[in-house]
Amino acid sequence: MQWPLDNLAASNALAARIAAGLATGDCVALEGDLGAGKTTLARAILRALGVTEDVPSPTFTLVQSYETTRFPVRHFDLYRVEDEEEIEELGLDDALEHDVTLVEWPERATDRLPAARLRVAITTEGGRKAAISGPAKWAGFLNPGQGGHGG
Repeated sequence: MQWPLDNLAASNALAARIAAGLATGDCVALEGDLGAGKTTLARAILRALGVTEDVPSPTFTLVQSYETTRFPVRHFDLYRVEDEEEIEELGLDDALEHDVTLVEWPERATDRLPAARLRVAITTEGGRKAAISGPAKWAGFLNPGQGGHGG
């Protein structure tokens, strides 16, 4: 599925639909080049979940944790991760089991991420857009004709 991200409103709309479908144990893998909009989308998802506090990029802290009214969320940025031991120290495995995880640069931990993750690959060539794939449950939330209510 392709989702145009022409402006911030489009990113917020996609984020709202993703947030509506999230449940404990879900993983959202945010892929794309530097500056593609991964952190912007992660922030919008967190805002859609009701997070009102500052949402910094976890580029240097590598992980940020948030409490929402529905579940805990951990936002990982694996760009600076160089080996498996670092990933283990960050608590990714525990987060995947007990929280919702938003993972930027997921290719650095592909073997650790669940096969049933929601993959959002953001590209900027020919206009910013997201290629989205994942488990069937997401079709009801992300299909533009469904209104984001789920199936």
